[in-house]
Amino acid sequence: MKVLVTGGAGYIGSHSVDALLKNGNEVFVVDSLSRGRIENIEHNLSKSNFHFIRDNILNEGRIDGLIKECDTIFHLAAQVGVRHILQDPLEGILTNVRGTEVILRFAHKYRKKVILTSSSEVYGKASSIPFSEDDNLVLGPTKIVRWAYAASKLIDEHLGFAYYKQSLPVVILRLFNSYGSRLDESGYGSVIARFIGQAINGEPITVHGDGRQTRCFTFIEDTVRGIILSAEKKEAEGEIFNIGSDIETSIEGLAGLIKSITGSKSEIIHVPYGSYYGQGFEDVRRRAPDVRKSADILRFRARVSLEEGLERTIAWWKEFYPVRGLKG
Repeated sequence: MKVLVTGGAGYIGSHSVDALLKNGNEVFVVDSLSRGRIENIEHNLSKSNFHFIRDNILNEGRIDGLIKECDTIFHLAAQVGVRHILQDPLEGILTNVRGTEVILRFAHKYRKKVILTSSSEVYGKASSIPFSEDDNLVLGPTKIVRWAYAASKLIDEHLGFAYYKQSLPVVILRLFNSYGSRLDESGYGSVIARFIGQAINGEPITVHGDGRQTRCFTFIEDTVRGIILSAEKKEAEGEIFNIGSDIETSIEGLAGLIKSITGSKSEIIHVPYGSYYGQGFEDVRRRAPDVRKSADILRFRARVSLEEGLERTIAWWKEFYPVRGLKG
């Protein structure tokens, strides 16, 4: 197939590109490189079945032509990460919502299938654990900027279902805390990236709050496998799927595991959320997916343990960051 990957130079996008190329597809990537890195895709630039277009997904003329050319669209371009939304909520909201609307509108014009990536953030403060795709979603007040990212992704999902009702084949994926090689400390997966960088540098490993908050961390190979599977299943169209591990790990436990694997002598310290996110930040105590629907329909389950995934990520970090002259 010919496939379009928006945000294909980003962390998850570039790994998805690698998998799609490996499967024999012709891949078109559009990425503005505002968050993505050319280093993530440079190993593919010489391949005849890979095409990189540096542009913004809001360039409607370019997007129209690309979607007309391709069979399936993997829409991963977005302003990702709560911290980025906190720094510039207007840009984050408009990028996510307008960008998704452009992709869906032209996909509908040409009747092309869309894999729309959302986020576990949309569950917000919901208290029913594990989170099922049909559960009620609970967000905080609109004055708290922290919830703007979740709200923007929810609008993306509503847009997806609105176009599905107009006969556009759409699959929506809620991704849970992906990590692996190509992590960026300032971007997606920042807690693991931050802890690894601090541990390797011998700096204090900074755990926010009491550290007992839990997340389910998903190695990048598993995340990408879930994304690819969702495109292959006709029965997945018009549905939402949680893509992630269902094993909860406390943030303090994560810090200890990274310290152990790196052999670091760093001290694990607790700091207030405000020191990193600013005042008024609200966190979520637990976030864990119900993965039964993904297992039943997509035949997806995460395979890589957190310890194995961290070992592989840390090995990459030690090799990659010194080469680029970056901290780490």
